[in-house]
Amino acid sequence: MYEAPDRYKRMISARLPDGESLGVTSRETDGGSSPLRDAQLIARGQFAPFFAAANSIAAVLMAMLLYGHVPASYLGGWVVAVGSVNLITMQFARTQAVTHVGRSGRKLPRLAMVGDIVMRALLWLSLPVLSFSMLGAQSQMVAATLIAGLGIAALGLVVVPTCVTAWMAIFTAGLSYSLLVGRHSIPLDNMMAILFTLGVATVGVLTVARWAFGQLKTNADFGSQSESASLLLQEYEQRGVGWLWQVDGENRITYISSRMTALLGRPASALLGHSMPSLLGGHAELGRVLLEKQPFSNLEMELQTARGPRWISIAGDPIVDTAGRFEGFRGVGSDITEIRHTQERLTHLANMDVLSGLPNRGRVRQLLGEALRMATAGNVPCAIMFLDLDGFKPVNDTFGHPKGDAVLQAVAKRLCDQVGPDGHVGRMGGDEFAIVITDAQSRKKIEQMADGIIGAIKEPYMIDQTEIRIGVSIGCAFGPIDGATVDDLILKADLALYEAKGAGRGIAKYFSSELQTEQDDRVRLENDLRGAIAAKQFHLVYQPLVNAKTQKLVGFEALIRWNHPQRGFVPPNVFIPVAEESGLMPVIGEWVIEEAVRSAATWPEPITVALNVSPKQIILPSLPNVVSQALGRYKLPANRLELEVTEGVFLGGESATLDVLKRLRALGVGIALDDFGTGYSSIGYLNKAVFHKLKIDGSFVREAGSRQENVAIIQSIVQLAKSFRMSVTAEGVETAEDFERMRDLGCDTIQGYLFGRPLSYERANQMVLGLGAKRMAG
Repeated sequence: MYEAPDRYKRMISARLPDGESLGVTSRETDGGSSPLRDAQLIARGQFAPFFAAANSIAAVLMAMLLYGHVPASYLGGWVVAVGSVNLITMQFARTQAVTHVGRSGRKLPRLAMVGDIVMRALLWLSLPVLSFSMLGAQSQMVAATLIAGLGIAALGLVVVPTCVTAWMAIFTAGLSYSLLVGRHSIPLDNMMAILFTLGVATVGVLTVARWAFGQLKTNADFGSQSESASLLLQEYEQRGVGWLWQVDGENRITYISSRMTALLGRPASALLGHSMPSLLGGHAELGRVLLEKQPFSNLEMELQTARGPRWISIAGDPIVDTAGRFEGFRGVGSDITEIRHTQERLTHLANMDVLSGLPNRGRVRQLLGEALRMATAGNVPCAIMFLDLDGFKPVNDTFGHPKGDAVLQAVAKRLCDQVGPDGHVGRMGGDEFAIVITDAQSRKKIEQMADGIIGAIKEPYMIDQTEIRIGVSIGCAFGPIDGATVDDLILKADLALYEAKGAGRGIAKYFSSELQTEQDDRVRLENDLRGAIAAKQFHLVYQPLVNAKTQKLVGFEALIRWNHPQRGFVPPNVFIPVAEESGLMPVIGEWVIEEAVRSAATWPEPITVALNVSPKQIILPSLPNVVSQALGRYKLPANRLELEVTEGVFLGGESATLDVLKRLRALGVGIALDDFGTGYSSIGYLNKAVFHKLKIDGSFVREAGSRQENVAIIQSIVQLAKSFRMSVTAEGVETAEDFERMRDLGCDTIQGYLFGRPLSYERANQMVLGLGAKRMAG
């Protein structure tokens, strides 16, 4: 690094009487105070004694030369005047180096400095030039040499190039005039030598002046930067932003801020000279980065202090001299304890479910990832349980969300009590929870834990004197046996939970290869479904509906069938749930409506067509428009179309469903409530004024012959329907005894194998044509 000469360093680091620093830059404003002008004034003041002494001594020598040629009174007065003026101006220059610098200093115009030099030059030259002609040839050569020599005294002015120029110009003019006066007495060669001497002196002095000014400017800039950096570092420490440190090549502390000594609880004298890594607790990472001799930053470490554990962050850069030798490190540090605490709080909040206080979905994934890594490394399997509450949605719908939230909090507590230290309980969202078990080596223990959880969750909850009952289904997978990644293991547990839900709920299922096979088959089935419509793989079959009293055909129920090219016949109860879950049901449902209406339009009145509508389709606001467009396209009266829905359509949102049903009824379409009596609150839907028919489930019909209570149930259903002015259809009639019983109990329409299995359109059409022929014959 460049090292400024001591003289300049003293100038640059000079301070004003009030303590203000002379921070110097190269910016200069004429006449006013500027950092560079301040440095020039300081240097001018330091060179002033040399310049004054040169002028005074030269005046004495000139007076001795002129003695005998000029009256003594003139000589004495001139010497005294030159000495006095130089003494006074020297004192002024030294004083101005203090009073005219800095932001608070008085202004000193450049003209004042140049004027001072011009005045002294003219005063000194006045007597020698005027009396030059009185001297003999030898004395003239000495006088000329003395004038030329004093011109070189401009070296004392090199810090102000304009003053150098003025001084050299005046002395060059004075010498030239003197030589012109003595041209006849001074030999030409002597004259040329004197002029050459002055010329070389002039060029040299001006060159030195430019170099000195450049050096002063460079050092002024360097000093300004150093001063600014020093002030910034002082403010950095004083304002509590951080602390500074420096170590030598052996990592021994050579400087450390008082703020750090206070943190460590030891005076600076007890720290200087000691190893920094050992003083900071022997932190291995710090020792490593210092050993690498490379810049580092954001190195965090924990310190044990009298105030307890504290966290600090340090950064450092290696110190390398101009020869490339490593001399240690210097850097900064800061106390980040509060920042760490804040980060920990934010991390905790980011990983916590606010309602239950349990780890949230993201944190559960992290915990599972950690458990899976430990299981892989230690050959001890881990496990993940997915839990879904059974019957929780009606709690929110019936009792409101505040009580629902209270139930979720109670569930969280029961889960934690059941799991204890054997696992981590988390909430995935809604009514879904998860349990991460690090040690799942004992499958029996996991199964016992699942059984205990199921038993604990189904115990009643007393919320504000209200008893609430729910259940839970559990799906479990083991890692890394069932899955080697977090996503894979979660998928497997989810499959097991899906199986538990489908198997009747309130049970635990564990992932197996069979489940994976079923899932793979389901995915393939979904993919096949997407292309089934375009490939025309679906078709409708029609099951006859007959009048119970006359046994005449009154209509058909349209039922969808799927013949897959490879799978063959795929039952509706297999592909319909997949279509509903994958979002394909609305498209398939529109095709069924279109095909059923098209078929019914070819049949004469009063033949009707009924078709089932999926709960996923009935909630679509566009359904009435789809039905209306199909009826209009095939010119089928609306009263010849009947849509059958189950009670399940009301579970997703009663108000939206009722709105769609009422719009369909407004078209004139019939709405039948299918499988009546098998739901959990059937009667509650009969007063909605949207149903025109009830369909008794076939299980009641078939068991009516052996179970007298079924007969009572059917009687009640028929009476209930009549009171609401609804007709009744009995499904599943397979024998003559079933038919007579349903007819006698008051059913209006009969459907079942007794009167026909589902028929193709062609067979159904033949049945309709046969009915027409009988009518014509009659």
